[in-house]
Amino acid sequence: MAGAARRAIVKTAAARPRQRLSSVDRRKQILQGAISFFAEHGFDGGTRDLAKQLGVTQPLIYNYFPTKDDLIREVYQTVYVGRWRADWSDLIGDHSRPLRERLIEFYTRYTEVIFSPDWLRIYLFSGLKGLQINAMWISFVEDHLIRRICNEIRREQGLPSAGEMDITAAELEAFWLFHSGIFYYGVRREIYKSPVHLPLPSFIETSVLAMLTALPAVMDDVVRERLALA
Repeated sequence: MAGAARRAIVKTAAARPRQRLSSVDRRKQILQGAISFFAEHGFDGGTRDLAKQLGVTQPLIYNYFPTKDDLIREVYQTVYVGRWRADWSDLIGDHSRPLRERLIEFYTRYTEVIFSPDWLRIYLFSGLKGLQINAMWISFVEDHLIRRICNEIRREQGLPSAGEMDITAAELEAFWLFHSGIFYYGVRREIYKSPVHLPLPSFIETSVLAMLTALPAVMDDVVRERLALA
């Protein structure tokens, strides 16, 4: 009887019509499936393989995303821009708190987002494939983060603000040196599965301390040299 009952349940489940999703939910399903697919396989896999993994037809994917490039752009908007928090900018600019404290809190929140496997793996796969995700994200980070923090350091140093003098190329590159170290910690831990020497909170505190020890001196020299030439 147990075997017969089990077969009856399977037969009933097979006969049950597949649940119909709304257009919004179907688009979300395809997008989330694409994020998982690209994070696992990179960007060499086509929409035919994605459709097979999702259990849908390829034409259905094209109904929501006319080209693979459209789908990739939406993945970028969801995984990268969509996970950026507007209140991070408020945190960085909160002059009621010491800059060191603000930066430690920011990078604690930021790494909670970017140290996820899909974020890191898609970013690395995109770079190897020569897609625009990396270039778009670098530009986004410079505008929404790096220039803001450089401006806060200038303020602490009594230097002209970014409104009075553009952040220089030397300042940007000096900050990227620090910021990239944070990113690479995540790559070592989450992608390479390599041992790290400090737990993340201690690493962030050490990195911020190192940055605030070295970067202000660099920026002071660069800005004062620019002022002397003006």
